[in-house]
Amino acid sequence: MYSIIDIESNGAGFRKESIIEIAIYKYDGHEIVDQFISLINPENEITPFVQKLTKISPKMVKTAPKFHEIAKRVVEITEGTTLVGHNIDFDYRMLRQEFKRLGYEFKINTLDTIPLAKKLIPEAESYSLGKLVKSLGIPLSDQHRAGGDARATLDLFKLLIIKDKDSEIIQQHHEEVNAKTYLNKVRDLTQDLPSERGILYFQNSDGKIIFSDFVEDLNKFAKSVFNTKKKRWEKLQEETENIQYELTGNDILAKLMMKTKGLRKRENLPFGLYHKNDKYFADRITNQKEEKPLLKFKSFTQGLKAVSFIKSNEKFDDIKEFTKLINLKKRNEIWLSSGRTLGEKSFLLFENGKLTSYGFYEFHTQIQSRKKINQLKIDIKTSTVDLQNDLKLGLLRGDFEIQPLPK
Repeated sequence: MYSIIDIESNGAGFRKESIIEIAIYKYDGHEIVDQFISLINPENEITPFVQKLTKISPKMVKTAPKFHEIAKRVVEITEGTTLVGHNIDFDYRMLRQEFKRLGYEFKINTLDTIPLAKKLIPEAESYSLGKLVKSLGIPLSDQHRAGGDARATLDLFKLLIIKDKDSEIIQQHHEEVNAKTYLNKVRDLTQDLPSERGILYFQNSDGKIIFSDFVEDLNKFAKSVFNTKKKRWEKLQEETENIQYELTGNDILAKLMMKTKGLRKRENLPFGLYHKNDKYFADRITNQKEEKPLLKFKSFTQGLKAVSFIKSNEKFDDIKEFTKLINLKKRNEIWLSSGRTLGEKSFLLFENGKLTSYGFYEFHTQIQSRKKINQLKIDIKTSTVDLQNDLKLGLLRGDFEIQPLPK
């Protein structure tokens, strides 16, 4: 039993997309036994490009069901089937992504008509759906709409089944895709990891965390672990059976979360910002042994950017104004900034110049009372001296909305 699917998305950034239309035809090898086609309210904007391509406007999806309202129907129609699509990786990823937002893990065997067509119709000039079905005389109405593309994919799949007389190629491809090979293990472990900053937790078959680290790109780092041939990673490659993650937001939040969990990542900051003879400049710290840097940087380029920014602000011509801006002493403030996700904000709590706690709150929530802050805060029980440079850089960049500490 097969479920032939096509999905249209709103065109948002990778892993941030939402489904705006879905079409599924349940096919038993002879006829369509069930079907489901629906517009979906993405609860987000549809890019102009997608609107032009699909002719789906925000007005059309405004009253359409949201994904959580049709999720049960998707599970019902696909249960016990193999999911078939033209570039199925996209459709399958979109489904997993939407279900994951609902706290549900969606898993199903898949079959892609593109590699099948390449094997069974090797003479084709193009394997894009539109050009391929046109060359084969398969009708395609409403191209770039889920219903039309899914129906054309179904008709293409029927033809591929006919051409594969003994079902050898389809069966072989099906086994290759879904077999428990190392490549499929890597795909299954990493395919849902976002390309965002966060903490990764590698777990073995017993659920025990065997490795954890803060990384700039969760997806990229996890894949690099499995793709490297360095011996230090061999045991982790072999023993990992599951990967969990936590989004952390900016560098300061990431380091605070790691502190809370007893994790620490050593950071190399070899360059510094200096002020001599009424001039700001960046240099390697080892070249300025007698001077203490005002700020520290990972790279010389980062230092040069800071110098350029400082020079563009006339008030910093007076070094006293600059040191006043980045001075952390005697601060009794709450610093507000972005959180780990789009709908979240974060806060840092300073008491007598010391960072004592941090926390997160929903975008529309007010935290103007000390009582509310106390309910949300996470106390920092270790020294935060190692974060002072990050805090000063944040002040220079204007990363925070700073308010007096509520009484």
